[in-house]
Amino acid sequence: MKEIGQKLKLKREENGVSIEEAAADLKIRASQLESIEKGRKDDFKDVFSLKYFIRDYAKYLGLDGEAMLDDFNEYLFEQTSRISLEEIEEARREKEEREKNMKILSPYTVTPKDKKRIYILIAIITFIALIGIISYVVISNQSKNDFVNENVSYKIGD
Repeated sequence: MKEIGQKLKLKREENGVSIEEAAADLKIRASQLESIEKGRKDDFKDVFSLKYFIRDYAKYLGLDGEAMLDDFNEYLFEQTSRISLEEIEEARREKEEREKNMKILSPYTVTPKDKKRIYILIAIITFIALIGIISYVVISNQSKNDFVNENVSYKIGD
């Protein structure tokens, strides 16, 4: 990975392009380009994104992006082929255990308990709105009646 990063860095410097300029043109962070150039694969959460960053960065610098991607795939193969089957199995078990202990929440997942709360909230809001409407109607009618009564009493007194 460091060899890939060094090739990219040398080509960037040869082209007279700064890290910041390349990052702006590629619409990625300068720190990501620095990580690529220093060969720090672990700075990236996703290997697939890293692959495309390397390919696009190579193309941007005028290198063969697909050849650079092949180099990276070869590097990945070498790295993963060194992992024993026992380590892979242990990592799989640990991942399954973590996933089993995690409660996955989604904004689109509504449990029956949540539905009940929503219905209660809607009922309360509806009740408050009805009280407000009834109060408004009663007060409006009261005001009209008072206005009519005041006008009637003045006409009688004249």
